[in-house]
Amino acid sequence: MGILAEFREFAVRGNVIDLAVGVVIGAAFGKIVTALVENLIMPFIGLLTGGIDFSRWAITLRAAQVDAAGEEIPALVLGIGNVVNTIVQFVIVAFAIFIAVRFINRLKRKQAEAPVEQKPAEPSEEVKLLREIRDSLRKPDAPVT
Repeated sequence: MGILAEFREFAVRGNVIDLAVGVVIGAAFGKIVTALVENLIMPFIGLLTGGIDFSRWAITLRAAQVDAAGEEIPALVLGIGNVVNTIVQFVIVAFAIFIAVRFINRLKRKQAEAPVEQKPAEPSEEVKLLREIRDSLRKPDAPVT
């Protein structure tokens, strides 16, 4: 089998398609969560904490300087606010995934608990023969051999 045929078989397999759809939807969901956190949640948290803008929250390790040649050396800054925003985004995404998985597991449990209607199994040939013998012995005019 050629490499193209193997790739085609791999690419059209159901799990790969499902994974691709999940990645695309996940990327779109990530953008929604980012917008939600940056534009709704963090400003509200900033309001509750006295107007702190977490996106600008940083720790300056070294201030910007000008060297002897007159060129500016940029400041060395730890962007703590971006880390806080990313953690909040992660918590929201993780919670959304948890809710989705919980919902799916609950559906699977209900499906597993649902009574499966089974029709009675067809009796074997031996059982049929034994029933015929029993029925013939019950008849009073049955010939005895």
